[in-house]
Amino acid sequence: MHHTTSAISSSLNNLCLSTLVGTVLLTGIACSSNKLPSASQPLFTSSVLTPANSFTSGAEGPAVDKAGTIYAVNYHHQGTIGQIFPSGESHILVELANGSIGNGIRFNSRGEMLIADYTNHNILKVDLATKQVTVFAHEPRMNQPNDLAIDSKDRLYASDPNWKEGSGKLWRIDTDGSTTLLADSMGTTNGIEVSPDEHILYVNESVQRKVWVFDLSAEGKISNKRLLIEFADFGMDGMRCDREGNLYITRHGKGTVVKVSPQGRIIQEIVLVGKNPSNIAFGGQDGHIAYITLQDQGNMEYFRVDLPGREWQMLQK
Repeated sequence: MHHTTSAISSSLNNLCLSTLVGTVLLTGIACSSNKLPSASQPLFTSSVLTPANSFTSGAEGPAVDKAGTIYAVNYHHQGTIGQIFPSGESHILVELANGSIGNGIRFNSRGEMLIADYTNHNILKVDLATKQVTVFAHEPRMNQPNDLAIDSKDRLYASDPNWKEGSGKLWRIDTDGSTTLLADSMGTTNGIEVSPDEHILYVNESVQRKVWVFDLSAEGKISNKRLLIEFADFGMDGMRCDREGNLYITRHGKGTVVKVSPQGRIIQEIVLVGKNPSNIAFGGQDGHIAYITLQDQGNMEYFRVDLPGREWQMLQK
């Protein structure tokens, strides 16, 4: 999900951000008073990681690399990729060219960053060593590639909403950059995730407040669509699985992340500081830290969970 850039407020946290504005272009490092997330912190208790308005209101797409560094889009201003360390220190990694604006981010097994560029209907690829950005896939039939999931074969799955019409599509992007339309005529497809055994593809529809389950074949095809869970209020945005297949779903407008079992049962709901969480990723030294982007606060929060994330575990292999 994306929105227009918010104005920077004069809150106390922005004393740090004003330093950030002056230093990020010179040294690339932002100040932070946050301590490193640790194994001793309470489970499911959210804390602020980066200062308010360190991101625009387009804060989205968090992903964690193998080393535990966090990345998210629209850091400091639109069209950037931010690099955030577990301590809260952060800087601009790259500026996207040609009017590209990122949304979802994922890492493949080679450590390359893949970004859904919704303005130009692209999947971009970033070489972290050289910071070179190239177009990995281009699909003009896409509304706007939004959120991404990845499997162990490095195939991407992309949600593709049409917010104006309340509809959406699903795509698969193979390792050669070719695109395949998997589903059409859905609701506003947004959060997307692959199950730990890679037999299931989960997709949610933000406006319709439904989470759907598809069988996922070894060839990356989907079938047998069925409803996992439906919510009576508020929206949904990004979602990720832990290693047992529990889904962590961001509840946009409610200010929570809901943990849902693979059978569609609500296990618990984690209350955040901000109200508009957009997406979530797992990281930390043991994969037990959930990082969340907040669009109303323009920042990131984190909390500790009981099981490591699926994708974190996959990247360690």
